[in-house]
Amino acid sequence: MICKFYHTSILFIIFLILPVCSADQSRAQEKNLTGLEGMSESFEKLAELVSPAVVQILATGYVPGDASSTSSLINKQRGSGSGVLLNSDGYIVTNAHVVKDARDIKVRFSRRLNNQFKGKSILQSSSKWQEAKIIGFDSETDLAVIKIDRTGLHFLNFGDSDAVRKGQLVFAFGSPFGLENSVTMGVVSAAARQLQPEDPMIYIQTDTPINPGNSGGPLVNTKGEVVGINTFILSRSGGSEGIGFAAPSNIVKNVFEQIKIYGRVRRGIIGVRVQTISPVLAAGLDLPLDYGVVVSDVYPLSPAHKEGVKIGDIILALDNKPMENGRQFEVNLYIRRISDIVKLDVLRGDERKTLWISVVEREDDVDRFVELVDPEKNLIPRLGIMAIDLNDSIKKMLPPLRGQQGVLVAARSTGFSSLYDNLRTGDIIYSINRIPIKNIGSLKAELNKFTAGDILVFQVERSRQLIYVSFELE
Repeated sequence: MICKFYHTSILFIIFLILPVCSADQSRAQEKNLTGLEGMSESFEKLAELVSPAVVQILATGYVPGDASSTSSLINKQRGSGSGVLLNSDGYIVTNAHVVKDARDIKVRFSRRLNNQFKGKSILQSSSKWQEAKIIGFDSETDLAVIKIDRTGLHFLNFGDSDAVRKGQLVFAFGSPFGLENSVTMGVVSAAARQLQPEDPMIYIQTDTPINPGNSGGPLVNTKGEVVGINTFILSRSGGSEGIGFAAPSNIVKNVFEQIKIYGRVRRGIIGVRVQTISPVLAAGLDLPLDYGVVVSDVYPLSPAHKEGVKIGDIILALDNKPMENGRQFEVNLYIRRISDIVKLDVLRGDERKTLWISVVEREDDVDRFVELVDPEKNLIPRLGIMAIDLNDSIKKMLPPLRGQQGVLVAARSTGFSSLYDNLRTGDIIYSINRIPIKNIGSLKAELNKFTAGDILVFQVERSRQLIYVSFELE
């Protein structure tokens, strides 16, 4: 009897508890759904904020044709990419490779700029294509600035890329495969990824899906601020595999503002070369520290030389920021502008010194010649270069030369064999197979004497030295 009463009581208690449990579970599910809906609404508002400032870019340019055919050696080619408005006066940032060789550039917004038809249909009509012009580009960062003739436009603000952290939520906007103004979401995989050991350029690595056509579009944080410009992907298939790279906004901002003012980027240096201190290096040089950054060279007559920097000095900090390795020093100096004054804290023996050093323009900035070329006049199709006659005005932009007549390699063109990569931007071509080259006309005439399979040997001045550059003509 007692046993029967016990079981009956238990069943009764369970019967009373079940509705309570179900009600609590239901409330928890509703709370979770409310949270998801709130997050979704936040993402929607973010997309509404960012999308009007994102543009699709159509670039038409010239590429080499088949040199063996009797038709024109220059063919038209169209490419597409993305860009983002960064002020209300129509200035747009994109990648240099999207527009670099273009003769005609058009941009299109995803919705009407006056927004008077907003919200009437999920299928919003695009705006008309608008003409744009190149203001300038920077090959080292693969960034370009173009402009449309409009004012009062919606634009995005820069975020601080130094504040970006691994795992942070980010969004990529652009037109992948021509699908205009799309958005994808992911996280920051690495905040400062250097792809080449000696390259001062760093990238934000993200798993946000980025595909061809996204190039030049913004990578934004949850505030809708631009923290990067999507630049390229690593992929075996040609599509997104979760490894995308964006130029950090602090570098983009510097490039953007300089191109607006000068039409190009004036790269700054202080006149030192540094290396990361290893325990072996520290032991061999009897350095007081076995980590950090050591000065391995000071260029004569440079600002660093004038302010007393010595070979063997250990750089402790740049503008109060501790320096842990040579890469960090180069990256932080990379974004400094011409005429900036940097504060250098150095350790010399057991003595600590503070030096104030001016930033001056780097002399070997070869991008300064790009704005002088016209693809219709300066393209040498068989070599894949843009060439400029070595006239008096060009000579004034160069250090003292070994020759008085020749052709300057002002830029490289795409679509050519890697065999021709031996010719570099900034080279001065003096002769081909011992035949002197006086100007573009004589260069083209001499090239026309050769056919595929012939060997060409160029005498070239590079970095004030004469060298031979040879390859087989294709």
